[in-house]
Amino acid sequence: MEIRFQRLTDSATIPSRGSPGAAGLDLCADQAGVIPARSWGCVTTGIAASLPVDHVGLVWPRSGMAVKHGIDTLAGVIDCDYRGEIKVVLMNHASTDYAYQAGSRIAQLVVQRYQPCEAVEVESLGETIRGVKGFGHTGQ
Repeated sequence: MEIRFQRLTDSATIPSRGSPGAAGLDLCADQAGVIPARSWGCVTTGIAASLPVDHVGLVWPRSGMAVKHGIDTLAGVIDCDYRGEIKVVLMNHASTDYAYQAGSRIAQLVVQRYQPCEAVEVESLGETIRGVKGFGHTGQ
């Protein structure tokens, strides 16, 4: 599969895999910045993408940033018909500010095929053993 990327700025980095078996493409910051402690911020990448029809780009955290710095991602769905700049919302769970540089790998983009669906309203849903039991229903 081919994913087409467009640089929107001269300093943008086209995503790439960190290793041949990596599921995600590394997304890089286009500019330096800081995510304040216990807060979040929106990081620009300076790139746009053309994802294949019936595919979605999911923005996931980088495990090293999560374990070393408490950095997570928020709001990470890129639809196949979106052509604007990819931006990454980073959450800093740590008690210290997190500084990043232009070109820093900040997240990863995992592209997956999905099955388009239509929402249909019904009067009732089928029965299951679980039924309406929600959070914590297994006692864990």
